[in-house]
Amino acid sequence: MNSFDFQPRTRLIFGAGAIGELGTIARELGFRRTLLVADHGLVASGHVDEAVTPLQQAGIEVVRFHDFEVNPDTRMVEAGTAFVATQNIDSIIGLGGGSSMDCAKGINFLLTNGGRIADYRGYGKATKPMLPMIAIPTTAGTGSEAQSYALISDAETHVKMACGDSKAAFRVALLDPALTLSQPRSITATSGFDAIAHAVETYVTTKRTPVSEIFSREAWALLEHNYERVLTQPDDLEARGAMQLGAFYAGVAIENSMLGATHACANPLTARYGTAHGAAIAMLLPSVVRWNERAVGDRYATLLNSSSVANKNPDSTPTEALARRLEELTQAGGLRSELSTAGINKNDLAALAAEAAEQWTGTFNPRPFSKEGAMEVYSCAY
Repeated sequence: MNSFDFQPRTRLIFGAGAIGELGTIARELGFRRTLLVADHGLVASGHVDEAVTPLQQAGIEVVRFHDFEVNPDTRMVEAGTAFVATQNIDSIIGLGGGSSMDCAKGINFLLTNGGRIADYRGYGKATKPMLPMIAIPTTAGTGSEAQSYALISDAETHVKMACGDSKAAFRVALLDPALTLSQPRSITATSGFDAIAHAVETYVTTKRTPVSEIFSREAWALLEHNYERVLTQPDDLEARGAMQLGAFYAGVAIENSMLGATHACANPLTARYGTAHGAAIAMLLPSVVRWNERAVGDRYATLLNSSSVANKNPDSTPTEALARRLEELTQAGGLRSELSTAGINKNDLAALAAEAAEQWTGTFNPRPFSKEGAMEVYSCAY
C-alpha cells in the first residue's frame, strides 16, 4: 500500500442553480475586483451574464478575458496576463471547460510569479502567493476544478506542459449541472468520455492510494451509469449532475494518483494532428486496458463488477469485458474507435510512439511503459 498525504484544498458546492450563490461565495473569499476567464462560447450562451449578475449584485467589479481557444497555449496565457496586468485584480474566476480553468491558472502563475509558463512545468515552482480562484465548470470532463495543475500547450511545439502547485488549486469549485445543458452533444460525448478515462486510469496507476481509489470507483460508477443517459436524454438534470460530480471525483483522483498510458498516447495525437483530446482518448482507452491486463486485470474486474453490464459477458475475461464496454460507450458517443478512421497515418505510428514514451503520465502506468509499449497500443488501436 502506497504512503500518501491527502490534503483536499478545494471546497465543493454542488446543485442546480448554485451559480446564483457566486456573489456570496466570492465576497466570503474577499473578492473585490475579479478576473472572469471564459471563452467566447460562454458569452454567446449567456453563462457569462449568469456569473456576472450575482457578482455585481454583491458589489464585486468584474474584468473579463475571453481571447483563448480550446487547449490554451503559452501565447494565449501571456496575452491574458498582459491584458490584466494593469487591472488591479485581486482574484480570478474560471468559467467553462478545462480550457477556461487551465487558462485561469496559467494567468495566475504569470501574474503573481512572473516569468514564462515553462518555468512552472512540474510541481511546486511558484515561490510567491497566488490569487484566490473559483472554478465554475460548464462541462463534465477534465476535472480541472479539482486539480492544482494547469495543462498549457507550448505555442511552438504544441507539447502540453503540466504546471502544478498547491497554490494553484481553486479555493471553491461551484458545480451547477444546469450550466451543462447548453453543451453541444459532441462536447458532452468527448468531455464525458475523457472523465470516464480518468476514472479508469486513476484506479490502476502506480501512484494510486486508498483514498484516490475511493474517488476513482465512485467516479466510474456515476459516469458509466449516466453517460448514455445524458446523451439520449440531454435535458435530464439528474444525469447531468451525476456526470458533473463524477468528473469532479475523477479530478480529485487525478490529483492524488495521476494518469497513465492512455493520456500519454493521446497527447501526441493532439499535438501532431489536432485531434480533440476526448476523441483521442476514446480511440485509445480500450487498447490500453487490454495491454495492461497482465498487470492489473484484477482491478479491472472490480470496475466491471460495479458497472451496468456486470456479469453480462461470461465468455470474456473481465478485462476484455471492460474493454468492450468502453467500446460500447465510444459508439454511444458517436466517437471513432480506430485511429485509421481518424486520418492518422500508419507511417507516423513510430514517431507518435516515441513522443508518447516521453509523456510524464506514462511513468505512472501500472505496466512499465516505453516506446515499444506505446507502439503496441497504437497498433492495436489502429
